[in-house]
Amino acid sequence: MTEATSDATQQETPQPTAFELIGGEARVRALVDRFYDLMDLEPEFAVLRGLHPPTLDNSRDKFFWFLCGWMGGPDYYISKFGHPRLRARHLPFAIASPERDQWLRCMAWAMEDIGLDEPMRERLLTSFFDTVDWMRNRPG
Repeated sequence: MTEATSDATQQETPQPTAFELIGGEARVRALVDRFYDLMDLEPEFAVLRGLHPPTLDNSRDKFFWFLCGWMGGPDYYISKFGHPRLRARHLPFAIASPERDQWLRCMAWAMEDIGLDEPMRERLLTSFFDTVDWMRNRPG
């Protein structure tokens, strides 16, 4: 096998996505549900919870649809609503460092609770941080 053939073969084998590595839709749903359960139940997430509507059913569905695509799975959110426009959709909500940090803490807790291994939790938290930090729209 030549080096060119070897390189072509390596390029044809896609790396598994985060969606595949965590276990597909069932695990994404479990993550989303645990995230919102914690937000709803734990006092340390009260500020974050206050940014959401009284019932979280719609938020759970939208976040599930979004995360499936964001993690490399089916683009349910885009097929239903178009481009996520995350920053624009979150502009009505005051998001500063404390809200960002609550969101990340809640997600870290949810990932641990559903049993994601540490390397995957670290990988996702790094990506989540970049996204959530970019969505801050208030000083602090």
